[in-house]
Amino acid sequence: MLTVVNPARSPRRGSALDIGAFTSGLLTGLREGVEAALIVAIICAYLAKTGNARYFSRVFLGAGLALGLSALLGIILFQTVGSFEEPYEQLFEGLTMIAAAAVVTWMLFWMRRQARSVRGELQAAVDRAIDNGSATALALLAFFAVVREGVETSLFLTGQAAAASADGGAVWVLVGAIVGIAIAVVLGVGFYHGSRRINLATFFRWTGVALVFIAAGLLSHAVHEFIEIGLINIGTQTLFDISAILPHEGDGSVIGQLLRALFGYTSSPEVITFVVWLTYVVVVLALFLRPVKSVPAPPPAPVTAAASAPTTKTVEG
Repeated sequence: MLTVVNPARSPRRGSALDIGAFTSGLLTGLREGVEAALIVAIICAYLAKTGNARYFSRVFLGAGLALGLSALLGIILFQTVGSFEEPYEQLFEGLTMIAAAAVVTWMLFWMRRQARSVRGELQAAVDRAIDNGSATALALLAFFAVVREGVETSLFLTGQAAAASADGGAVWVLVGAIVGIAIAVVLGVGFYHGSRRINLATFFRWTGVALVFIAAGLLSHAVHEFIEIGLINIGTQTLFDISAILPHEGDGSVIGQLLRALFGYTSSPEVITFVVWLTYVVVVLALFLRPVKSVPAPPPAPVTAAASAPTTKTVEG
């Protein structure tokens, strides 16, 4: 449903705040940032509980390196998007957006399945690192736990920025993501200190719904890019045109621009782009919102006297 032209093919609007691009970046940065912050908070809380709080710096080092690598990947991807000539530019943009939609879809369902077991798996990994006597292992644990979230975020933001770049909104996607990540860091500190003011299940559920619509917009935008270069030549006729009621561009179309940046709205979609958008939203939302089957917890292992003692092993640097 998204009809966006590359900046090389269209004049930019300027530096005025693009609410839609800012909000889409904010939602992505907040959602993914909270997941990464939760991981770091769980690791640090368990280290503190087991008498190893002095190794927080290693965890922060690993998480920081993961964030830096993810940011570098995002910059490389975004610069690559704008470096091609037509029609390879549209082809690369379309493939990037399809990849971004696929990654965020996988991430949503992975988090849905693993949310209940993440804490236990991370704590077990911390135990193994401590048992091996290596603080470097703690840094690697934090790095690999966070870098997955970071790479997903970079790819998804690249897709959003590419979609918004024709209107000069790419920078606002980035600003929104930075604000979202900053909020996530504050929430992560709260999680570490035991804050229970936010219902995480509800938070991930509704931000997940928002990301489904954003991913659908990227997917339909990719289809539109393929139509522009003739790669898709069926269903290319305009399905309807409601630009007189709710245009998606122009100075007087704030609501349309917001819907366009967030959910891939266009006032005159092609048949195929609308079908792709609607099919993705209906199928993915139905699967994402269905009840999660409860898995019986395994019986607790017998606790020995040695195992019940507090873990205070010295970890080598």
